Amino acid sequence: MKICTRLFVMLLLVTGLGFYKLVDWMIEDLRPRYLETMEESMNDTALLLASFLEAEASAETIRTGRLREAFERAMGRSFTARIYQGIKTQLDVMVYVTDRNGIVIFDADGGKAEGRDYSRWNDVYKTLRGEYGARSTRRHPDDPASSVLYVAAPVRVNGEIAGVLTVSKPADSITPFWLSARRKLVLAGLLAALAVAGIGMLFSAWITWPIRRLTDYAGAVRDGRRVALPALGHNEIGELGRAFEQMRDALEGRDYAEHYVQTLTHEMKSPLSAIQGAVELLQEPDMPPDRRRHFLDNVGRESARLQDLVERLLQLAALEKKKTLSDIEPVDIHDLVSEVTASLQPALAAKGLATRCSGSQAVTVRGERFLLRQALANILQNALAFSPVGGTIDLDVRLSADEAARVVEITVEDEGPGIPAYAVDKVFERFFSLMRPDTGSKSSGIGLTFVREVAVLHGGRARATNRPQGGARIVLALPHASAA
Repeated sequence: MKICTRLFVMLLLVTGLGFYKLVDWMIEDLRPRYLETMEESMNDTALLLASFLEAEASAETIRTGRLREAFERAMGRSFTARIYQGIKTQLDVMVYVTDRNGIVIFDADGGKAEGRDYSRWNDVYKTLRGEYGARSTRRHPDDPASSVLYVAAPVRVNGEIAGVLTVSKPADSITPFWLSARRKLVLAGLLAALAVAGIGMLFSAWITWPIRRLTDYAGAVRDGRRVALPALGHNEIGELGRAFEQMRDALEGRDYAEHYVQTLTHEMKSPLSAIQGAVELLQEPDMPPDRRRHFLDNVGRESARLQDLVERLLQLAALEKKKTLSDIEPVDIHDLVSEVTASLQPALAAKGLATRCSGSQAVTVRGERFLLRQALANILQNALAFSPVGGTIDLDVRLSADEAARVVEITVEDEGPGIPAYAVDKVFERFFSLMRPDTGSKSSGIGLTFVREVAVLHGGRARATNRPQGGARIVLALPHASAA
């Protein structure tokens, strides 16, 4: 199912359920509101009729003769009243009056209840005690639709309650109005739901439009067509599109190959020019033997430099192609440091350099021993190249104190000139190299790049800083075996 369809279906379900619950709640709440309105108007009617009786009262006697005549005339009247969508043709309001003892002395419904004791009914009972009296009673106990509302008002004579006038009206009289309002609510709810569904379709299309454009772009790239990244805006989709474009460039090898070729050409130009010049000079027949030896040494040195550059580049290219480690094993870092230091001992001795190792705690990492050995060797060779004659290279191996993420840190420090401020963030870049203080030449600029790639492949990182007392510090941080 498409994302657009999923969004629309989800929005339709949520809004549909929401509107259904809202309309259902409004319909359920509608009938009580109509009954409240009806009760309020009945209360007004009861008060008016009670006031009419009070005006007709004599001493403590409630006179109902004129009230009886009024109801008889009203009952016999024929009328048709259109009230909104309903038509009313008969009077549905009834009235009865009781004395101070709750005995019915007037009943507008043909006098049927006259003489009965209504003192226990809520409308009469509470009104006689000065409270608000009202009740709802079913004509037929098993039929909720037969409910009748009764609202009472006191009839006062000489300031005292002499009786009660009760107005009654069938609750079913509001049904036509309630049904009409319910139909309108349902219709309004359906129209609103349809409107929201339409807006939802537009919204889902608006959300998925850049995704479709990005999909079309990816399809064009897959088919080998040269297309530009479409405008996707400055949002998450736009960021995803730009990431696709960067991935495309990386896959096509544009920047990668261009940078490699340009830099490699530059790096190879110097040794090739030196070799070419030496070869031309060596062709002179009368060159002294000592000069011939000098130029031959130069050819050998530059050839070795080219070979080192090519070998390191091949190693780096192979490393960059690796996505995961293959020959994983536990590697004791102290043993590895001793092994690498011993292998470089002749070069260290030739320059009169000493090594000083610290960190007695045994630490282990899981990874490819060959890669870790090569990375450590590159760091030591870098320190050796920048160290002054007779200096000391410090190696420290320790486990970080952070219990949440145990990290093994291998630190190599030299006593050389340190890293210029502009180069601190560049020393791990491919082909970047600084001038060696003793020879004035540069290296291939691949050694520390190899270190960074090994660190990343093992889930760690490499960083370079300067020591406060002078010299460079290279740190290779790797996950401890217990955290790997």
